[in-house]
Amino acid sequence: MPKLLHTGQVIIDLVMAVDKLPQSGGDVLAQSASFEAGGGFNVMAAAARNGLPVVYLGRHGTGRFGDLAREAMQAEGIRIGIADRAERDTGLCVALTEASSERSFISYVGAEGEVTAEELASVPAQAGDYVYVSGYSLLQVGKAQALVDWVVQLPVGISVVFDPGPLVASADAPLMQALLPRIDVWTSNSVEALQFTGASDIAEALVRLADHLPSKVLTVVRDGPQGCWISQHGEHQHVPGFKVEAVDSNGAGDAHAGVFVAGLAQGLSAGEAARRANAAAALAVTRWGPATSPGAAEVEAFIRKNCGA
Repeated sequence: MPKLLHTGQVIIDLVMAVDKLPQSGGDVLAQSASFEAGGGFNVMAAAARNGLPVVYLGRHGTGRFGDLAREAMQAEGIRIGIADRAERDTGLCVALTEASSERSFISYVGAEGEVTAEELASVPAQAGDYVYVSGYSLLQVGKAQALVDWVVQLPVGISVVFDPGPLVASADAPLMQALLPRIDVWTSNSVEALQFTGASDIAEALVRLADHLPSKVLTVVRDGPQGCWISQHGEHQHVPGFKVEAVDSNGAGDAHAGVFVAGLAQGLSAGEAARRANAAAALAVTRWGPATSPGAAEVEAFIRKNCGA
């Protein structure tokens, strides 16, 4: 069976719920606070819960946060591909969720910000596998070049999934120029797609993305409660979302991405995989925390209840 090799960063989130963010220099009280595995863990957990074997192909640290990261991955059945711990600890993200369900992040990079070519090659990718690349990785000077060099040399038959994230460089950046021709699946939210392309709406962004990517690329652009758009070979399709009462949007996009890839790996059409991903994201926003993706059975039950299918 295919597997997902995730080359992004597993970090620890300090998740706090607040009514609203304070002004600069201000102070507010949080309604809740907890340490949770986050970052790349969210996508991996979503994929694993939906039947896709997952390998974490990134570093993990020595210390309190590294221990939490490993415990979380082991609990989800995620294989840790790079066995040796780094000397420094795993990084931390303060994730603040407001009453409106909007979230803000402040991150500190730790051991996960470095990787070598030898470490990446330690887990062989095989035909049918999916390799997940995060735009955050391109910002890490200790891993970006080694990662891109490894990805562009992957054999045909291994699908490269790219999630640009909110901080990704422009299409003209050297690392992006090297990576873009090797991408098979693009998954992002609408804000990221508009930012990357300079488009004014999703329809225009889909056209402009096609100018940067190979014609075979399957593009997925999430549009919040409205669902998502998928595009390939110039054909665009809107896949409607599901109406729910959102309490926390943290991790919803990751749930979508992980469940979408799991669906593709199991042979679903892009449209059916997107419908399952929309359902997973809808359920995720009704729960607090970063890694709130439902499992396969819950996704199926939710779709049957809301679609009569």
